[in-house]
Order: sequence, then C-alpha cells, then structure tokens
Amino acid sequence: MSVTRGSTSVTRRSARVLLSALRRRPRELVRLAGWSVVEVIPVFVSGRAIALAVDDGFRGGSPGTGLAWLGVLAAAVIAGAVATRQIYLRLAAIVEPFRDELVRHVVAGALHRATTGDEAPGAAGVARLTRQVEVVRDSFAGMVMVVRSFVFTVASALLGLLFLTPEVLVFILPPFAVGLALFFGSLRALAGRQRRLALADEDVAESAGALAEGLRDIAANGGEEQTRAAVGARVEAQASAVRALARLTTVRTLSLTIGGWLPVVLVLAGAPWLRDRGATAGTILGALTYIAYAFQPALQTLVQALGGSGLQLVVNLNRILETGHDGGPGGLGATGGLDGTALAGAGHARTGRGGIRPLVRRDLELRDVVFGYGPHAEPVVDGLDLVVPDGDHLAIVGPSGIGKSTVASLMAGLLQPRSGRVWLGGAPVSGLDGGYRVVIPQEAYVFAGTLAENLAYLRPGASVALLDEAVDLVGLRPVVERLGGYRAVIGTRDLSAGERQLVALTRSYLSTAPLAILDEATCHLDPAAEARAEQAFARRPGTLVVVAHRMSSALRASRILVMDGNGTALGTHAGLLVTSPSYRDLVGHWELEPVHFAGGEGAEPGGVDRGGTRTTA
Repeated sequence: MSVTRGSTSVTRRSARVLLSALRRRPRELVRLAGWSVVEVIPVFVSGRAIALAVDDGFRGGSPGTGLAWLGVLAAAVIAGAVATRQIYLRLAAIVEPFRDELVRHVVAGALHRATTGDEAPGAAGVARLTRQVEVVRDSFAGMVMVVRSFVFTVASALLGLLFLTPEVLVFILPPFAVGLALFFGSLRALAGRQRRLALADEDVAESAGALAEGLRDIAANGGEEQTRAAVGARVEAQASAVRALARLTTVRTLSLTIGGWLPVVLVLAGAPWLRDRGATAGTILGALTYIAYAFQPALQTLVQALGGSGLQLVVNLNRILETGHDGGPGGLGATGGLDGTALAGAGHARTGRGGIRPLVRRDLELRDVVFGYGPHAEPVVDGLDLVVPDGDHLAIVGPSGIGKSTVASLMAGLLQPRSGRVWLGGAPVSGLDGGYRVVIPQEAYVFAGTLAENLAYLRPGASVALLDEAVDLVGLRPVVERLGGYRAVIGTRDLSAGERQLVALTRSYLSTAPLAILDEATCHLDPAAEARAEQAFARRPGTLVVVAHRMSSALRASRILVMDGNGTALGTHAGLLVTSPSYRDLVGHWELEPVHFAGGEGAEPGGVDRGGTRTTA
C-alpha cells in the first residue's frame, strides 16, 4: 500500500511540474497545435478518400476518379510530413528550456547543500543528476509527442467518421474507451512494480560487484555457501519482481486487444446492419481504414510510451525534485513549478575542489570515426558512432589488441581519425587545450622532483588541503607516509609500478579537466585499490571513460562499450549479457581466468603490486 501511495504522490508531483513547464510557453504550444492539425490531415482524409475511390471510382467503372482520390490522399501525406518537421522544431523550443531549468535546479541544490553545511560539495550528485536530467528531457519530449499525436489523431479520425458514416461509431467508441480505461487503471500498480524491479536490479548489481571483487577472499575463507545463499536471494527477488511486472503487462496487451482489434471485428460483424442503413462497401472499408490507420496505432503508441518512458520520466523527475533547490522551504516539488531563477545571472559554479567551471555541457561525440595505423592499413576503428554525455561513466571492454586504447586516444585527441569527427562540448577535441581532458595511460609517469610538484603539476598552486583530499580519496596516503610527506624528492626507482600509478591518478584527479580517460591506468593495483581510485574519479565532476582492466571496472560503470573486432555494442552490464554474445564470452573469460603476478611476489599491503606486472585475461 505504501508503494502505491508513494507512486501516486510522485506522479501528481511530477505532473504538476511538467504541466507548469508547458503553461509557461503558450506561444510555442499554439504553434505546436497548429502544425499538429496539419500533420493529421492524412488521417482525416484517409477513410473518406478510400471510400470515394472505391464507390465513385473503381466500383463505378471510373478508375481515373479512384486514382484521383488516392492522389489526394498522397498529397495529404506529403503535407503531413512537412508538418512533422515543423513539429520537432516547436518541440525543441519547449523541451530545451525545460532541460536548462532542470540543470539550474540541480546545481542550485548542490550549491545550497554545500554552503549550508548539509553535505560536502556534491560532485557525484551533480554528475549523476545531470544524467537524469537528460533522461527527463528525452522522456518529456517523447511524452509530449505521444500525447499530442494521440489527441489529434483520435480527434481527426472521429471527425472523419462523422462525415463518412456516424453509425459505425457505435462499434468503435465503446471498446476503444474500455481499452483506454483498462490501461489507465493499471498504471498505478505498474508504477509500483516498476519501482520494485528497479530496486531489485540495484541490489543484484551491487552484490555482483562485491562478489567479483572478493572472489579470492570468499574462496580463501570458505564462504562459498553463505555467499551463494545471499546473492541467490537477491537474484530470486529480482526474478520475482520481473515475473510480477510481466503479469501486469498482460493488462496492456488486453487493453490493446479490446481497444484496437475488437472494433475491427465488430465493424465486420455489423457490416450487414450498416449496409441496411445506407453504408456502402467503400464507407465500410473507409471505417476500417480509420481504425487501422488512426485508432489502433494511436492507442498502441500511447500504451507503450506511458507504460515505459512515462514511468521512467516520473521516477527520474521526482529524484531531481527531491535533490534540487529553488530557494524556498518546500523546494520545487512542493511549489510545483520550475521558473529557472535559482541561478539567474550566475555564469559559473564552484566545483568541489575550489575551481571555477562554466555551467555548460561537455558531451563527448564520436561521429562515423574511422582510424587505421597508416593510409593503407586495415582500420582499427571503422565507423564508430558514440555519444558520451557530460557526467557519464563509460567502460570500454574487449579482447586484447582490439583497439580499446586507440579509441581512448581518439577521444583525447592524441590520434586524428582518418575520417569522421571527435568533438568535446561541440568543438573538435584536437583544437582544445590540454585543460579540457586528462589521460592516464597504463605506463604511469613520475617526474624528478618533490612529491608535491608531481601531484600539483596539473593544478599549480594547489593547497595542502586540496592535496590531502585527493590523496585520501584516490588512496595514495600510505605512499605519502612511507616517503615522508609531500616534500620528499622522488624518482622512478623510489616507487613501484602500482605506486607510480597512484601518483599519476592523484595528479590527474587534481586537474580541473572535465573529461578523464583511464587507459588501464590501474592495472598494477589490487582490486580494492582499483575500486577506490575509480570510485574517486566517478565522484569527480565531469565525464569518466575507463578502458577496463578487470570485470569490476565494467560493473561500476553506467554504460559499457563492447569492442569485438566485428563491431561495437553499447549498454548496461545486465542488458549486454542478454544482447551481446561477445560480452557474455568476455565476462565468462574474465571470471574463469586466474590473476597472476610476474615474479610471484603478489600485491603488497596498501593496494599496489611491488613484485612485478599484473596480468589478467
């Protein structure tokens, strides 16, 4: 009951904010409605044109007349296509300002909590919520399109039927209304079960990540049975949530059957009754056209969109409302509107480590990128299309030598594509100065000088407090204490391979670059130290790309790019296990291959390998 009540309040709160966003742009709404009328002209004309083409044309022995009416329908379709283009332009004028308001709301909330002492500056929160803003923007645009299309399409079809043969409405409207009511009646329960499944997915992902990192400890301590029971219980809870959701989704199928297909059967069964009241073969065929071309697809699109993207929109928007700030005691969720004034006049926001960064998006875009080592060499990367949103956490996985590091170098602008483009924030990445991205390669570099000079190389003038924060977050503190502090003079011989990587990671973490690329930059660290460093970078403001060295790196990422030599696949861990055979094989190989250390000395306490090079599958 609490889940149902919570879903209802969340839905109402989100609906108020979305309606407020629409009401603030009446001019664009009027334009959107005007072009929507033009777009549904083919729907209005379709049934009538088919009826006249059959009755006055082909059945009447005048094929020219029939073709002329079909030509009218074709002209209406062209007009509708032109209107569709204009609709997308009007939609952007509504949705993009709303997205900007959400971003201001999120940032204002993070700054408010930081300045009032409620929590530390929310770098991770801003990055996470920025991704949610993108989900809300896309889902909101989809919902506007779907609801708008449903209303205008159904209205146009009803008007066409009134002109064609009003009697047929008795066979269409009742089942259509019943199917619609059945679906809307199930939405509340569907939202609750969708939330239950989301929580179960998070539990399984969390337990899988912990299991992958602790396999050796589990085996060493004889905890296989206990671990199997604990993880198995979470997997069973997820399966139960999936089954519960699947049972409820049958209501959607039933509503589509009643509202979309039953009218066809009723019209065909009632054809003799309609014929007795003056309906011709053409008018009956026209009525069926309205059902197949308007009522049925409109209902199907509405059901699928509200049952999928609609629920996602509500969940993510509510999360944004909960964590943002509008300057009032109740927040935007309480007041029910986003007015975009929370940061009016503020052009920059202070990051969690004292830097100043403009409030602009910095999406990383690879468009049809082709790269080969030599003008006549076989491409290593061939036609890669990828968008990494600002604040995303992407892992790149694949067999050794497949081109993962090449993609990382292309992202950083270290390599130039043979064709295609690589942009960061709407500008070619190769034309940006080094302050916009930082790359940590597998071979870490340490400069001759003090430890402080090495750490602050990308952040000149960094205070001791900033150094301490980065050192503690990345996990360099034991190394600092062993060396005797930041003033210690160091060289490559003073540090193991793992310690050099920790120095390079801390140096890069201190930079203000919005894009960080870890190209197997933790390969000499043990799993716990690797997890600590990657989690620190994930909480850092900006985008994180990790060329994965272990399976745990992929599990920590928001999305995973799989490279297998034949193409690429992009998705989440759970999704790729279903859709990508290459990823399944890679996961199985990762899990079965033991970890070795060249030289056999193992990892030294503190998370670094001081005995040799770690090699894994």
